[in-house]
Amino acid sequence: MKLAVVGGGGFRVPLVYGALLRDTAKPRVEEVVLHDVSAERLAAIRNVLDQLAEGHDRAPEVRTTTDLDVALRDADFVFSAVRVGGLAGRTADERVALELGLLGQETTGPGGIAFGLRTVPVAVRLAERVAAVAPRAWVINFTNPAGMITEAMRSVLGDRVVGICDSPIGLIRRAAAALGLDPALVSPDYVGLNHLGWLRGLTYQGRDVLPGLLADDAALRQVEEARIFGDDWVRTLGALPNEYLYYYYFTRESVAAIDGAGRTRGESLLEQQSRFYAAVRERPLQALAEWGRARRERDATYMAETRQSTDAGEREAADLEAGGYEGIALALMAAIARGEPSTMILNVRNGSAVPGLPSEAVVEIPCAVNGSGVRPLATRPLPGRLLGLVQQVKAVEQTTIEAALTGSARLAVEAFALHPLVDSVGTARRLLDGYRARIPELAAVIPGSS
Repeated sequence: MKLAVVGGGGFRVPLVYGALLRDTAKPRVEEVVLHDVSAERLAAIRNVLDQLAEGHDRAPEVRTTTDLDVALRDADFVFSAVRVGGLAGRTADERVALELGLLGQETTGPGGIAFGLRTVPVAVRLAERVAAVAPRAWVINFTNPAGMITEAMRSVLGDRVVGICDSPIGLIRRAAAALGLDPALVSPDYVGLNHLGWLRGLTYQGRDVLPGLLADDAALRQVEEARIFGDDWVRTLGALPNEYLYYYYFTRESVAAIDGAGRTRGESLLEQQSRFYAAVRERPLQALAEWGRARRERDATYMAETRQSTDAGEREAADLEAGGYEGIALALMAAIARGEPSTMILNVRNGSAVPGLPSEAVVEIPCAVNGSGVRPLATRPLPGRLLGLVQQVKAVEQTTIEAALTGSARLAVEAFALHPLVDSVGTARRLLDGYRARIPELAAVIPGSS
């Protein structure tokens, strides 16, 4: 099988290739084509992959190209992990909001809207090229904001595009481990949107064991999300929230922590990755070692400002070693290509799975996956206190998609103003002006007056 990786010069691509190296079942990926707009980044990642492959007899062949159609042609799977505007764009996503006293974060709040506005048109063009030159391919989307981008790509590819995220599976692993259970043997009741979901139940041997976890002080303290949100709050909710919900439930604390850190996550990553790519350019024979060093630093500092401002403590070693989205991507490909039945939490079209949301909305829920494709599983209705937030954020996502595809400044302002983390229409207008001034890719998408 052929896998095309769009955004193939990205820092996390070696994680995907490492997962492919460990995969010995058939059919398997025999050819990997990396596409990126930067030949320099492609060369750096190619060096890392070549060194990862040393000692493996049947390592998938790796090719690189800056020609998108060449990368896509005859692909069985396409992995989308592009970052329009690069990390410089991410730093602007964060800083423009922070300077207005709002949350500055990559996918949540104003930053997520700004990221979506400039990314949606690129993602739709990618979907159109897939449809033209690889119509039988499945697209696995990890491009953020993952739910919004998957929904935009669905307008071209329908059910053949699926969004993935590693946050839900990480939460489920931690909850199961706190109870001494094998995560593979539990069934999660997880529902929401990407970076906006809750684990409401955890079934083991026909019984929901989550209430017992929520009632057990010692076990609950083993779950990072419980330490972040506090025992009292997760018990009030009756559920374990996705870590990104901290930005909604503790907005003031989040803004203060990020602002007080001196530099944002995007600024930290820009510095880290600039060092990495420069080091590989100067010492290509040390590419894998440089990548491993940068990866450890990246993983250890993930959501660091949130953990430091709460009682969460350092990330558990098991979490750092467990792997993330690369395992989900491989499992999804295996389930489809080999017909290996699996249940996975994915970003898919709602249909009627989540009552109260539009049928076309992309939601993040458990799905049955096999050789026939992906089928969302029905969920219990969300209570009003959770459903209202999901409905509002979904409306923002859909308005952002429409704004990006029409170039409408009016709709872009509406998307900012409707978001629960933006406090006024006037602020929404200032956000759009600030983002257009600092992010050329966004200014090109939304050129009109606000």
